[in-house]
Amino acid sequence: MSASQTSDARTLLVKIFGKDRPGLTAGLFDTLAAFSVDVVDIEQVVTRGRMVLCALVTEPPAGLEGDLRSTVHSWAESMKMQAEIISGLGDNRPRGLGRSLVTVLGHPLTAESTAAIAARITSTGGNIDRIFRLAKYPVTAVEFAVSGTETETLRTALATEAAALGVDVAVVAAGLHRRAQRLVVMDVDSTLIQDEVIELFAAHAGCEEQVAEVTAAAMRGELDFEQSLHARVALLKGLDASVIDKVRSEVRLTPGARTLIRTLKRLGFQVGVVSGGFTQVTDDLKERLGLDFAQANTLEIVDGKLTGKVTGEIVDRAGKARLLRRFAAEAGVPLAQTVAIGDGANDLDMLNAAGLGVAFNAKPVVREAAHTAVNFPFLDTVLYLLGVTREEVEAADTHDDDAG
Repeated sequence: MSASQTSDARTLLVKIFGKDRPGLTAGLFDTLAAFSVDVVDIEQVVTRGRMVLCALVTEPPAGLEGDLRSTVHSWAESMKMQAEIISGLGDNRPRGLGRSLVTVLGHPLTAESTAAIAARITSTGGNIDRIFRLAKYPVTAVEFAVSGTETETLRTALATEAAALGVDVAVVAAGLHRRAQRLVVMDVDSTLIQDEVIELFAAHAGCEEQVAEVTAAAMRGELDFEQSLHARVALLKGLDASVIDKVRSEVRLTPGARTLIRTLKRLGFQVGVVSGGFTQVTDDLKERLGLDFAQANTLEIVDGKLTGKVTGEIVDRAGKARLLRRFAAEAGVPLAQTVAIGDGANDLDMLNAAGLGVAFNAKPVVREAAHTAVNFPFLDTVLYLLGVTREEVEAADTHDDDAG
């Protein structure tokens, strides 16, 4: 039967629910097969060992509907399941225009916040077509498939709700691009790593307090980044270049960083970093983590000593966005399929230029301006915003363990 024929034809919704066990799906359709029905739609959900299986099928030949109903109920009873059969017309109603995926992260995800998110979706004219859990650890992550409202409208409405509820919400357009190869570009200091690299250098130069003060002002957007960079680097003048190896050994990756990168690479994504820090550290990170791209400022070294200057192109706020575009072009990935992750004001241009900009444990000004925010201390939670499930993450880890 064609789609046009099904649209106004009589159909039966057969629903089976009860304790899950192997063979139930095959058993139901074996039972239905005796009545020469066609399958229009199927949906199955298992939660805590309880299954709900829905099958939308065409009406059986004349005079057989009563037999179908009694046979299905008898089969269900024999399997210690319950059955419900509802007559109707046609298929599901068409989904509305404007389709989005809404990912909600909570630790915990409360009933109150879930109700508020669902109500706000409805208030925009959206309809929730499907809900799916992506992860239960280290946060609870669920994905809502929504139709009937534009992605930008939904994103704006939910951003305010999320902030008030203390949950993180990401809204992206649904479509084939969700599964396409993508490029993820991250800031380094306080994003990929837990440290501010220049402060690690400053600790060896004995000028931590002066550098930290300038760094904090720059990250709040109170100082021009390039000016603050030169001012901080000048304080390192005369430091022996051997300290670079010490700083590299002191760098601490953010929890979940290796998992994030390993999983992205297993999925075929390309991954890069851009940093207002220094190539002396980012080049090492690129090699250690198998990154595809890395760009930062370069400390000038003469006669084995830091000169207190940087050389080459300055990577500042505008420079990070420029590098995102450059990496995307080199990777052959449209800008709309890029993801940028950062925490500071100098990441804002990059976050806004990307298809999805993620503020990671960021300052308020950054959270408010980015497409979405993650306020959990695990970098791999970003994977859930891309629709990757915890099971897929763990499968990638197992594969790597087996390969090793």
